[in-house]
Amino acid sequence: MKLWAISDLHLGTPANMAAFLALGDFPDDWLILAGDIGERISVLDRAFSESVRRFKQVIWVPGNHELWAVPEFDSDTPALVGEDRYRKLVELARQYGVLTPEDPYPLWPGAGGAIEIVPLFLLYDYSFGPSDLSIEEIVAWAREERSVAADEMLLSPEPWPSRQAWCAERCRLSEQRLNELNPRVPKILINHFPLRRDLVDIPRVPRFAPWCGTQKTEDWHRRFNAAVVVSGHLHVRRTDWRDGTRFEEVSLGYPQQWDTGKGLQHYLREILPA
Repeated sequence: MKLWAISDLHLGTPANMAAFLALGDFPDDWLILAGDIGERISVLDRAFSESVRRFKQVIWVPGNHELWAVPEFDSDTPALVGEDRYRKLVELARQYGVLTPEDPYPLWPGAGGAIEIVPLFLLYDYSFGPSDLSIEEIVAWAREERSVAADEMLLSPEPWPSRQAWCAERCRLSEQRLNELNPRVPKILINHFPLRRDLVDIPRVPRFAPWCGTQKTEDWHRRFNAAVVVSGHLHVRRTDWRDGTRFEEVSLGYPQQWDTGKGLQHYLREILPA
């Protein structure tokens, strides 16, 4: 029995969807989908339905792409936005038995002893950007190198006044739940965005960092006894260690960022019992 993770499948891309549909069956294993699975609700529906057929249990956290105000194909209905969109996706996941950040945290039933799996939805607050600049100045600074996230146009924080306000509330809610857990039981923390600024190593777009997380979570791996932290978003697959905690960036990315000849299974990252 294994726990696998992958993120940034971007299934709106035909090559990625084809590779996803060609994935084999893992009837005894669990799968973490760590965000940016697709922009449209219909794509998420397909992803959930196919995933639960292949894996014993699926766990999902949203990325920024799932929260984009993108209308459905051939639909004149306005796209859901903000909190309403997130709640709709949670409802959809639950229809398939997919666990979300709003559900009770499961205990891993596999070998290795008790470990709690904690899916999170935390967003970002621009604090990974230059500390001496305002939000407006950070966006202008990033624009100098064409690194402004599409979130500025597509990710509405409604009903919150800003994405940083929504991030603050999500961090407060998650911290409250984490504080209620048994501190002696190790955790696997899952969030689409990296929990630490020093893990954001994206030399091709260094000024994209403000849209990559929040400094509020810098010490969460220590505070909450994390054995592993799983994230995506950066499209830079790698393993890092901080204070004895393993950090796994599990992105797939767009077709030009992975070897489509190897198939999707090659890019599933083993989280447990590795």
